[in-house]
Amino acid sequence: MIAKFFKNIGPGPLVAAAFIGPGTVTVCTLAGVNFGFALLWAMALSIFATVFLQEMAARLGIVSQKGLSEIIREEIKHPILKGFALLLIISAIVVGNAAYEAGNISGGALGMEAIVGNVVWEIGQLKLNVMSLVIGVIAFALLYIGNYKVLEKAFVFLVILMSFAFITTAILTKPNLIEIFQGILIPEVPEGSILTIIALIGTTVVPYNLFLHASLAKTKWKSKSDLPLAKKDTLVAVILGGLVSMCIIIAASAIQQQTITNTADLALGLEPLFGSYAKYFLAAGLFAAGITSAITAPLAAAFVASGCLGWKSDLKSKKFKAVWMIIVILGVLFSSFGFKSIEIIKFAQVANGLLLPVIAGFLLWIMNKSAVLGPYKNSKLQNILGLIILVITIFLGIKGILSVFELI
Repeated sequence: MIAKFFKNIGPGPLVAAAFIGPGTVTVCTLAGVNFGFALLWAMALSIFATVFLQEMAARLGIVSQKGLSEIIREEIKHPILKGFALLLIISAIVVGNAAYEAGNISGGALGMEAIVGNVVWEIGQLKLNVMSLVIGVIAFALLYIGNYKVLEKAFVFLVILMSFAFITTAILTKPNLIEIFQGILIPEVPEGSILTIIALIGTTVVPYNLFLHASLAKTKWKSKSDLPLAKKDTLVAVILGGLVSMCIIIAASAIQQQTITNTADLALGLEPLFGSYAKYFLAAGLFAAGITSAITAPLAAAFVASGCLGWKSDLKSKKFKAVWMIIVILGVLFSSFGFKSIEIIKFAQVANGLLLPVIAGFLLWIMNKSAVLGPYKNSKLQNILGLIILVITIFLGIKGILSVFELI
């Protein structure tokens, strides 16, 4: 029975592991510290949207046996429109994943700095964060070898360990259950919380995961009779991942300190469980989460570029390698420029939140094409829910842009 359970595990846990990265830990902690339980509704909405969109991506991959970007390239017939759409997708994923990669590498570096301290190389006017370089080199080496799956299992285990710590910590803080349900069921937008709301959605509903899920689902499952397994895999993994994010917000709301700048501050959320050793547990979790996500982001970008441009999605292909190499190098450079790590992670999450409407719109369009999905295309109810999610993400994106201009 256990063997059957593990045999049926699909890409769902990988998708969940990708969005429970350093960005999730950081953004959820900031949401809890600054706004208490008030933004739990945003996470509940994110979980619903993620389950809905990821199920569509997995269904598309299994039924068509193609990746999302590959289908978009084939289905848009007008040459100018096709060129514009593919350029937009590639630009969005490359820019988004480069920012996200910087956040992943910075998060992993935060974990290492909690143990070995901050090490900086000064070359003239240029300051290089050595920990960022180390994380980038590890991710580069694992992707180049192309045999990262065994190591990834160990990293996912560490992330699960950290998740268990946050769930237990949330329980130990003895939160008011009525206030938690109010936070989940009654949407509230406190002053100055718009960018945090967008970041919470962006850290959960990760656009590149839609491309990654479709590509991995077609590899895992070959028959349409496997669709129920894929749906169950997605539902369980994403809901559990979302509950972990909620627990981080709940645990962080108990932190009295308002300024979060490093791992030691974030570790305050774990102190009820681990005492002064809290920073080491969080450091190990952040390091593991950073490495895992630092692999999936470049990988997804390579799948997207290969599908858009008609290349083979082969780990050993030179073109495939070139794409993920560019993402890793950009991630290392962005995270080494001397910006505060927390600020880079927040920017990466906001960028993903703004890109989401574009990718979700493409997915909804494809899911209504009978030529691609036949009887497995979206129902009317699925389209109505999909449009509601799309409108909400567009609204939040516009509000986010306006907030940034007001800051300028």
